[in-house]
Amino acid sequence: MPEPGQSRSMKTFGVVAAVAAVAVAGAGIATRSRSEHQLAGWTAAQATPAVAVVRPTPSTSASALTLPANLQALNSAPIFARTSGYVRKWYVDIGDSVRAGQTLAVLDAPEVEQQLVAARADLQTALANQQLAASTAARWRNMLAKDAVSKQETDEKVGDLAAKTAVSNAARANVSRLQYTQGFTRLLAPFSGVVTSRSTDIGALVSAGTAASTPLFTVSDVSRMRVFVRVPQAFSAQVHPGMHVSLTLPEYAGRQFDAVLTRTAGAVDPGSGTVLVELQAANSDRALKPGAFAQASFPVAGASGAMTLPASALIVGERGTQVALLGSDGRARLKTITIGQDQGATVQVSAGLSATDRVIDSPPDALQNGDPVQVSRNGAGTANAAH
Repeated sequence: MPEPGQSRSMKTFGVVAAVAAVAVAGAGIATRSRSEHQLAGWTAAQATPAVAVVRPTPSTSASALTLPANLQALNSAPIFARTSGYVRKWYVDIGDSVRAGQTLAVLDAPEVEQQLVAARADLQTALANQQLAASTAARWRNMLAKDAVSKQETDEKVGDLAAKTAVSNAARANVSRLQYTQGFTRLLAPFSGVVTSRSTDIGALVSAGTAASTPLFTVSDVSRMRVFVRVPQAFSAQVHPGMHVSLTLPEYAGRQFDAVLTRTAGAVDPGSGTVLVELQAANSDRALKPGAFAQASFPVAGASGAMTLPASALIVGERGTQVALLGSDGRARLKTITIGQDQGATVQVSAGLSATDRVIDSPPDALQNGDPVQVSRNGAGTANAAH
């Protein structure tokens, strides 16, 4: 049996060991909790994108609105074959000038020629049957007048004449149709202009009336050019028919072409917020080419309250053109804007922004409305300073 002093020592040792174990366990739990808290904070910080913020600046654009324009010929006609056959010969190539009614190519259509021969033979047969029916009906009318035949038989002969006459008319119409079809073996220019495309050659098989048919030629009247421009709604009230507009093209540095606004659609496209207008420009030297792109400068005043913003801040999607604004709560807020003028590196925003807005520059692709963001160091500035 242990002595009393030794028993007390063992008890004391057990209590101390238990307290030490509890202390070690508590320290381990505290350490893990602190590590988990730090990890959660680091993960949250990494999940929040760092963004740069710019402030819009008031626009100082000149009294000219420059917009992209698309050039088209005054008239442009793709020339298709109306008759199936083979190309016997073509007379014009791209860049050649043609006059109205000039032959562009000739086709060989032997099937149509044989059909025309057969149709003419059918017409001769129908005319012979009609002539015989006419003489027979005349004789029976004479005999009916002398009561030599019955009226029923006479009516039958007269009806046979009417049927043979209808057959003759149908055969004559078929001959006319095939003659017109045979005439389509010569492809003619519908108006004076320039050949801008040729997609056939000698011996090529041409099929008419199929969805896969391609035009053999394209003839364009380039004496005058149509110029189509989409004008932002903010400037639409300042453009009107008769206005003179200056055109510039990249291949003619320093040269300006005069165009006159001829018509306007008079309606705003809800998808782009613009009004389509048409200009016309003289093109005696053929410097303007169909399909070319140009810059059209309209003599209009700048939009009131317009702001300048880097083009990199724009978000273009299904909801139109938007920007991401940084709210006071540190979250992004998407807002739809109206582009007044595209100046390349910067754009002029005619509606939707104010000078106090903080705009996120180069927003992440996955940024959604209400997402938290954090401003990176040296990430704030003005639109002009950013670009």
